[in-house]
Amino acid sequence: MALSDITITGLDGSPLDTSALAEDAVLVVNVASKCGLTPQYSGLEALQKRYGDRGFTVLGVPCNQFAAQEPGTAQEIETFCSTTYGVTFPMTEKVDVNGPGRHPLYSWLTATADDKGEAGDVTWNFEKFLLAPSGEVVARFRPQTEPESADVVSAIEGVLPK
Repeated sequence: MALSDITITGLDGSPLDTSALAEDAVLVVNVASKCGLTPQYSGLEALQKRYGDRGFTVLGVPCNQFAAQEPGTAQEIETFCSTTYGVTFPMTEKVDVNGPGRHPLYSWLTATADDKGEAGDVTWNFEKFLLAPSGEVVARFRPQTEPESADVVSAIEGVLPK
């Protein structure tokens, strides 16, 4: 499976063209606007700006499953992200990342283990999955791992196509 095999809607309500990301390294992150980890948006946007021209994309995936910390509408989420953090990377519709309504994207991603060998459910907002341009999920970072941490940056630089 690869990201381009998955159908998901963008935050604007139109189908997200995942095939356009097929040759990029992609960091998929479940995001929330009212979480203690929300300031990670700054680091995610910094990564997008730093590596975007080298074949890298952050993909934000709003989720309201953790303490209802993403309660807004698509428009409210977009406005918050753009005005508060200057987010320029693509965002999807709000989805479930765990449970019976788990989006197929997360059914695929959560099979990947983290650095401790643990796979399974997303534990909280801002869990990160790094996809290589080949489509392979090459790393999983738990929510507390800052986007600009040495581990995340090293993993991204290891799979950049350009």
